[in-house]
Amino acid sequence: MAEAYPLHWPEGLPRTERKAGSAFKTGLNAALNNVHDSLRLFGTDTAKPVTGVIISSNVTLGNNRPVDTGIAVWFTWDGAQRCIAVDRYPKPEDNLQAIHHILEARRTEMRHGGLHIVRQTFKGFVALPASEPWWQILEVQPSATIAEIDAAYRRKASSAHPDSGGSDAAMSRLNVARDQGRKSRAA
Repeated sequence: MAEAYPLHWPEGLPRTERKAGSAFKTGLNAALNNVHDSLRLFGTDTAKPVTGVIISSNVTLGNNRPVDTGIAVWFTWDGAQRCIAVDRYPKPEDNLQAIHHILEARRTEMRHGGLHIVRQTFKGFVALPASEPWWQILEVQPSATIAEIDAAYRRKASSAHPDSGGSDAAMSRLNVARDQGRKSRAA
């Protein structure tokens, strides 16, 4: 199940390597309101309510400029969990505003193409389960230091590595967890 904090990025969705500049001039609160309004209106337009909305990010009280500015909006629509995730921009509010525009585009599709068109475009937004939090994979506390993260990584890598009876997938999962943990400490 996705959580609001820390960011739960949909598994299998690549992250943006290079951030793009943004012309959005929307603040964080306005962007949040825009996303909530777009979700509500989308549900009204399609006669299929949007429920279970979780806006997941690394934004916390007192820190609206985290290192990882990605936003993932998880919700249920038409009987399936969906996720629209954007990390293209350097500010969380710009990524939220982009999600608002994506939702508005689905509303336009509904007006001009009907529900069957919207269902087709939403197939790509069927949410895969959120990945397991990095601290659970490394078996450390969420507040672990970089030294504790690195120590746990080395301990687990000794059995996860393909040369030690592990697998490429297990090692990749461990590498991602270590990188996410280290990145969270840099925030």
